[in-house]
Amino acid sequence: MTSCRVCNSDIQPFMSFGDMPIANGFLMEEDYPEEFFFQMEVAFCKQCCTFQLINQPAPERMFHENYAYFASTSRYMQVHFQAFAEMIVKRILHDRTDPFIVELGSNDGIMLKHYKDAGYRHLGIEPSENVADVARAQGIETLSEFFSFDLAEQLVAQHGQADAVVCANVLCHIPDINSVAAGFATLLKPDGVLTFEDPYLGDVIKKTSYDQIYDEHVFIFSATSVSSIFERHNLELIDVMPQITHGGSMRYMLAPKGSHTVSHSVSKLIETERSQGLHRCETYEQFRRNCEKSRADLVGLLETLRSCGKRIVGYGATSKSTTVLNYCGIGPDHIEFISDTTPIKQGKYTPGVHIPVKSYNEFTANPPDYAVLFAWNHAAEIFEKEQKFLNDGGKWISFVPEVGIIE
Repeated sequence: MTSCRVCNSDIQPFMSFGDMPIANGFLMEEDYPEEFFFQMEVAFCKQCCTFQLINQPAPERMFHENYAYFASTSRYMQVHFQAFAEMIVKRILHDRTDPFIVELGSNDGIMLKHYKDAGYRHLGIEPSENVADVARAQGIETLSEFFSFDLAEQLVAQHGQADAVVCANVLCHIPDINSVAAGFATLLKPDGVLTFEDPYLGDVIKKTSYDQIYDEHVFIFSATSVSSIFERHNLELIDVMPQITHGGSMRYMLAPKGSHTVSHSVSKLIETERSQGLHRCETYEQFRRNCEKSRADLVGLLETLRSCGKRIVGYGATSKSTTVLNYCGIGPDHIEFISDTTPIKQGKYTPGVHIPVKSYNEFTANPPDYAVLFAWNHAAEIFEKEQKFLNDGGKWISFVPEVGIIE
């Protein structure tokens, strides 16, 4: 038994994914003896309805000067974050005098550059120094720190309160969510708005997309849990907007209680979550069983194909793929290599199971019979790019929402 990270209620894990390495911890052979693993267990709190990891590695193990994710490498994400920035300008900033925008987890500046180019005062907070440097090189004001209540007080003293705080795929990474929520309450103006988006629990349960669970994602949020978490800090959920990013995300807008009209979409989504059973422990027991079936189906398919002499490679050395590979026990005997366009990953090996990561040119120069679509959340973009692979007889292996072959 342990305590909920939000409300301190007693919780216990309903599922273990076993020993798991750092999801973005791509490594060289000489690094194998020092590789770090942790027991990845998940729990659901009946009191505040928050889905969470029991254990999470120290932040310094996950976010550092060699962090391997650069958001701007995806054309789709560039378009998405431009639209996100334009929505914030239209709904919050357009009629304000000299507004100030703060982004948590600003990565390489993919969203903040739109505020900078429009002349808005801005500040990015990005703990991974290497990606922060990419943003700074574009003239984007960026601070390499972890956000907390104490940092929020410092920022208010230096810059004043913020009209808008934004973050994408960030809050689900932060274990001390109460300190962060208190920081937001301090950082925002009395009519300021916090907008964030993260992978959505409803989609994870519906699609059995268990690969959304890895070391960085200490929480998978629902509207119910977001409302419960932030109302403790006088922040009210005022709107929700479903997103297709990362295989199913939700955008949440919050503001100091009573400062903005609450959209009907909030109560509608919370009702939908109750209908889906996101407040019931039985839902998560069924999710565990669904994960176990997905694992058996995927391993069985790979082993059948390999026994027939088929070449199989992976497409996209993603953080999510670390969970799939290690939970399923899939290694180099199943998958020859994983193709990835990120230079910092190429020539290294995947965390835990040590499958080689090779450049995209290796995929196109000698196409396999089958490619496992680890980057399934970018499927539309990938299928558009890889039409030749299909035309030449190549096939995709997908595992979300179920294991199957796409021809």
